Amino acid sequence: MATTKEYALGPAAFPRGWFVIASSQSLTRKPLALRFWGRDLALYRGESGRAILMDAYCPHMGTHLAASESAALASSGLQIEGDTIRCPYHGWRFNADGECDDIPYLDGRCPKSARIRTYPVVEQLGCIMAWYDDNAEPPLFSAPQLPEWDQPRWIQWTLDDCGEMAVHPQEILDNMADVRHLGPTHGAPCEIYENEFQGHYYIQRQGGYHHDYNAFLETITWYTGPGILLSRQAFAGTQTVQFIATTPVDDGVIHAWHGLLFDAGHDTPTVKDKARAQQAQQEALNALAADFSVWRNKRPALKIMQVKTDGPFDKGRQWHQQFYANRPDVEGIQAAIDGVHRVTGLPAPAPDFPSFGRAGYPPAPKAFGKARAI
Repeated sequence: MATTKEYALGPAAFPRGWFVIASSQSLTRKPLALRFWGRDLALYRGESGRAILMDAYCPHMGTHLAASESAALASSGLQIEGDTIRCPYHGWRFNADGECDDIPYLDGRCPKSARIRTYPVVEQLGCIMAWYDDNAEPPLFSAPQLPEWDQPRWIQWTLDDCGEMAVHPQEILDNMADVRHLGPTHGAPCEIYENEFQGHYYIQRQGGYHHDYNAFLETITWYTGPGILLSRQAFAGTQTVQFIATTPVDDGVIHAWHGLLFDAGHDTPTVKDKARAQQAQQEALNALAADFSVWRNKRPALKIMQVKTDGPFDKGRQWHQQFYANRPDVEGIQAAIDGVHRVTGLPAPAPDFPSFGRAGYPPAPKAFGKARAI
């Protein structure tokens, strides 16, 4: 395990961005005790249905808002009132903005300092996503969405909770440039490839023939910020969208989730279609498990011994730095690397790649001709 400082990513310990903190189905009326970004957190669903995330500890005496099992307020299910939550120890109540708005035994105003940090939250793609910024500044960009999610022909995923791994996010993001692992690790050597950087997007376009399945794999994969990956894929006559989310728990530890959106090919998916979707998601997870196994057992690559026919690891790491940098420095980092980066020894995708089109693919691709050889 290595830390952000050892990778020399920037002044912040944790990256800013949108991150998955739970699946939608895991959050009921019972508050969840979570830990991300080196912080203990409380997540609850208000009576309006809104998901609300705040730091875990009551400012009164330091009680964890969501970790109590036996306190009467918690065990009776009375902690949530509207979109507020009460501390299970003394009943202090905090609203969705983290302000204490009621102390049951106080006749008068609540102390202004009795407030808890809250976080921007959206709920989409079957996930609860939160914006994190070390300095508690507002979001710089929107959380990722997919137009296919609510289209009837696409069978929605149920998230795989992959648990925690003692690996820094940098090691996972390196996969976006790691063209040469696709054959040895996944059995489909890459035949066409390029990376592109567009602000907070990190994009990979690649294709290769998988001899075990006698089929050609085409993918467009992109990160929206450092924590959420989406990948449109076509393989053996099937179209899917893969989802991989990694959220820092502590410096050098992440929590991962996985899902696969499956195109049934028609607007009334059958039981058989849903079984195929589940099988496809399991197969995709099995392929991802090969990466997990490598990450769990490798030493940190603080410096990569890069050869000229590797992918642009250095550019990917430079892109990652923008999320740890001070905000005034972000645009300069983006300007230094924005554009298409090709790999020596591999042809670039043609302008009409992939064959399944780019409908709904964010962001709008730039001209293919504006590439930088590496």
